[in-house]
Amino acid sequence: MALSPTRLNCLAHEIARLVSKSNSMEGVASRKLALEVLRRIEDEGAYANLVLSAELDNSGLTQPDRNFVTDLVYGTVRMQRALDWEADQFLKSDPPPAARRALRLGIYQLRHRDDIPDYAAVSASVEAAPKRFRGLLNAVLRKVSRNEPSFPNTGTEFSYPDWVVDRLHADLGPKVALDSLRSMNNPARVNKRADGYVQDVASQLVVDAVESKPAEIVLDVCAAPGGKATGVAHQGSFVVAGDLNEQRAGLIRQNYSRLGQSNVSALVMDALRPPIRPGSVDVVLVDAPCSGLGVLRRRADARWRVQPAQVDRLARLQRGILRSSVPLLKPGGRLIYSVCTLTKAESIGVDDSIAEEFPDLDVIDSPGGPWQPWGRGSILFPDDEHDGMTLFRYQLPH
Repeated sequence: MALSPTRLNCLAHEIARLVSKSNSMEGVASRKLALEVLRRIEDEGAYANLVLSAELDNSGLTQPDRNFVTDLVYGTVRMQRALDWEADQFLKSDPPPAARRALRLGIYQLRHRDDIPDYAAVSASVEAAPKRFRGLLNAVLRKVSRNEPSFPNTGTEFSYPDWVVDRLHADLGPKVALDSLRSMNNPARVNKRADGYVQDVASQLVVDAVESKPAEIVLDVCAAPGGKATGVAHQGSFVVAGDLNEQRAGLIRQNYSRLGQSNVSALVMDALRPPIRPGSVDVVLVDAPCSGLGVLRRRADARWRVQPAQVDRLARLQRGILRSSVPLLKPGGRLIYSVCTLTKAESIGVDDSIAEEFPDLDVIDSPGGPWQPWGRGSILFPDDEHDGMTLFRYQLPH
């Protein structure tokens, strides 16, 4: 007996629903792994990138599933303030940590994974959660899926600590701050240099801005894991790559060995007291430790780890490293200072100190391109292609 068009449409919809449900249930293992990584981040204080990498290596998951887990973990950690706020609208009391993590994971899929139907996100997330919380999870997730949020403020909606929002608002202005915060909630892109080294575009632009020449000696005083040092070495100069920690210096050695570079040497050193003869190097690159507020898309948990007092403490450290670096330059030598943050204290504020302490140090013009003026230096604001980065270039008179 022939089926009516209406009946055929119903059957097609049901088949599609069952296929989708089957696919979503196959993803329960991925969601369980994501919950375990989230547990270790929260309970053990583990760093997201390190614990995720280790768990994935032991998972046996296919590459698509590994990618899925990566997005679930980074996205859930990144957006946890907004996710918690949505869950709290339908909770009478604070749930246990395991239930809270499962709620975050489910709501992340509902709000940020358009490729997953709501019913599939709910059912698979419920199945992945501990049994004792499944009823709660099912009820809350279904309510969330039927309601659009109306967030109380920018910090909650974009999922940042209030102090980060306030600081960037004050330093960048409301529009640029909002655009930057929004951009840093998008997943990071993977970028490879011509030699195969994975390095974000902003860092590659810092390498280009060094503009080193063959036969020049370049000292990279905060070099680990060696991305900028190996990039500068491709320009033909000899690079001494220093780091305070022996293990991190070992990462530099691994990277330049893997790339087959013989013009890089790793050195364990304190950038505040560099064991380098004064007046002996052509270029000092100071890619200084900073608050990292320009690269929060790459460091999912950093927004929750960095504290307000660290900004000023790091700015003092940056000034100290630059102060120790200037005497190492030959006449006509260049000092390149970069930080992957957006605060004025760690950029323009540091440059103000350099201008006062070293009035004879000339400022080299901006490299142009995507760099925008930022005091006497340049800045990249986070966008679809770039992470946030600030750059200052100086030259010692001949």
